[in-house]
Amino acid sequence: MLKKSLALLSLPLFLCPAWADDDHHARFPRDASFSTLVLTPFGIEGLTGDDAGNLYTTGRGANPCPVWRISLERPALVPVGFVPAPCSPSGIAFDAKGDLFLSDADKVWTLTPNASTPPTATIYGSGVPGTNGLAFDRRGNLWTGDGTTGQGRVWRIPPGGGAGIEIFRVQPMSNEVNLNAAGVGGVGRDVRSLPPGAITVTPTTRNAQNLLGSQPLVANGVAFTHGGDLLVADTARGAIWKIEFDHRGEMRSAVGCDTTFTANALCLDNILVAHPLLEGADGIALDEAGNIWAAANERNAIVVVTREGRTVEVFRNPPSATTQLRNEGPLETPTSPFLLGHKFCTANSDGNRRDNAPNTAGEIAPGAAFQGKISCMDQPLKIPGMRLPI
Repeated sequence: MLKKSLALLSLPLFLCPAWADDDHHARFPRDASFSTLVLTPFGIEGLTGDDAGNLYTTGRGANPCPVWRISLERPALVPVGFVPAPCSPSGIAFDAKGDLFLSDADKVWTLTPNASTPPTATIYGSGVPGTNGLAFDRRGNLWTGDGTTGQGRVWRIPPGGGAGIEIFRVQPMSNEVNLNAAGVGGVGRDVRSLPPGAITVTPTTRNAQNLLGSQPLVANGVAFTHGGDLLVADTARGAIWKIEFDHRGEMRSAVGCDTTFTANALCLDNILVAHPLLEGADGIALDEAGNIWAAANERNAIVVVTREGRTVEVFRNPPSATTQLRNEGPLETPTSPFLLGHKFCTANSDGNRRDNAPNTAGEIAPGAAFQGKISCMDQPLKIPGMRLPI
């Protein structure tokens, strides 16, 4: 069993090392391609790795949910633990001791991976409804956002575990001012994705009638920079927020700018970058130079936000020659990118929306033999992934 602690560096996010140049094509592949590393019998979402060349993910909706180790050299699903049923885990992360942590519904589980005798996870954190992405800070606190609940809450679970403490909120897509007795009302913005179906759009009304699929997620993937600041993927806006902390670990980013939101809601100037290429930004991961890699799941694409603040598309599914849709792969709703040394991989959850609709195409599909997969970029990363405390 691997237990190794690697310290985080203390470099600012956009520090340019001596070997860097200003041409992003020198740092990122010009013609990236992806191949399937492994198929899974259950849906997956979270992805992490160790420093021995192994990836880790967990099956969703099983009884119980398996936690798998997958070697990059000899890819196979090796069970190293289980999450008790009912379960549908999403985020997954290592701590400095080599234990795994898994977000699931309203709690966070933990286990020590063991292929010989796979253990059953125990509860580490609670009171975090919608918990999704996970990230440890340098003080051993575990951070997570509220994912599909759409309220934008971000919690901190103290070292040793316990109840999550709400620290701030990413501004949700709608507020709760002027609700009536039935809870209807409010003011906000509706971001919608198009699932399979028919809509009517006329020259006089450009709204999509009878359209389902509103996208409320604003606090999804989380990651810490070299300097200790927290990045939060905003799926609905196609944005990444940056939250700054002082040397004591106290948040110094401004909140409370809009009185129609909660007092701890971040001000909009805490958005580091917002770009159409980031539409559906789900998980995020950093490389050693501070570039942010994002899975733009609504577009079946991989996007990088460079340390200079530029947004670069590294890969997007090609259109089908027959249907012109981009749902045949190799990506099928990428959700959780991870940079393992010079290898870039991402989990695929096969969501039935936007560019991946209908999700019956490709290698994975609901009810089929394989419902999840891990895809990896064929080209090696020129800048390795940021080493996490594992």
